[in-house]
Amino acid sequence: MRFAVDIPNFGEYFHPRTMAEIGKEAEDAGWDGLFIWDHLWLGETDPFVDPWVALTAIALNTERIRLGTMVTPLARRSAWKLARETVSVDQVSDGRLILGVGLGAPPDLEFASFGMETDNITRARMLDEGLDVLTSLWSGDPTSYRGQHYQIDNVTFQPPTLQQPRIPIWVAGVWPRKPPFRRAARWDGMFPIKNDGTEPTDMTSEMPVLMPQDIEDAVIFTKSYRVSEGPFDVVTGIQDSMMSRSELGRIAAEYEDAGLTWQTHSFGPWNGTIEECRARIRQGPPTM
Repeated sequence: MRFAVDIPNFGEYFHPRTMAEIGKEAEDAGWDGLFIWDHLWLGETDPFVDPWVALTAIALNTERIRLGTMVTPLARRSAWKLARETVSVDQVSDGRLILGVGLGAPPDLEFASFGMETDNITRARMLDEGLDVLTSLWSGDPTSYRGQHYQIDNVTFQPPTLQQPRIPIWVAGVWPRKPPFRRAARWDGMFPIKNDGTEPTDMTSEMPVLMPQDIEDAVIFTKSYRVSEGPFDVVTGIQDSMMSRSELGRIAAEYEDAGLTWQTHSFGPWNGTIEECRARIRQGPPTM
């Protein structure tokens, strides 16, 4: 089991230097990864940082921890621009980048506000096409593509990804909805999120948590669609609390038994001030 810090890219966390400092603190404390959110605007006047600028700052201030977005809504981004950004961070981090992808939320703010597609089925098709384009451009080989949403004419991007065969891709989805997990089976990892039957109204509020049995069910379903024998990560998040590291480790062990390989600990306004969250991060990950 590996443990990662998960922080928003807005509010008190918005500055790239702050992100870089937190990355160093997490690495020194023994965390395995640091992931940041990928949002543009959530209906308020909070300051935001571009995640790829922040990840570059983190990469330059760390040496060991894995880093990435959790998650990037690919339908909201240019696949070719994202290809350049991800390869750049992969290079500057010496191959430590992981790309988390999903449909993105909330669509009424982060898509409709900019005249972009909000329909989930259409955005899912854009995500699938975008992943095909992205990974083809990552290869460094000539790329031509004709899809419903993306078209490319004989383009070659250099350099290719430092990681081979590619930067790992983790696909997020709301469990127990099945299509995102059939998608995840094609790639390198899955990030199930709890569905309690309601739509979140505040991205800074606590989210429902998946139980170990939920993880086990999602793993069984997703792996039934796997055709590759390559590594496959199972990831989920919790809102970190002030429980002891040993108590958190006991809980993590139950998830590990269910098939979890990474557990992200989410820090943000729901935990308290940024100073309180950084103090908790410096204590280190759960002990198992």
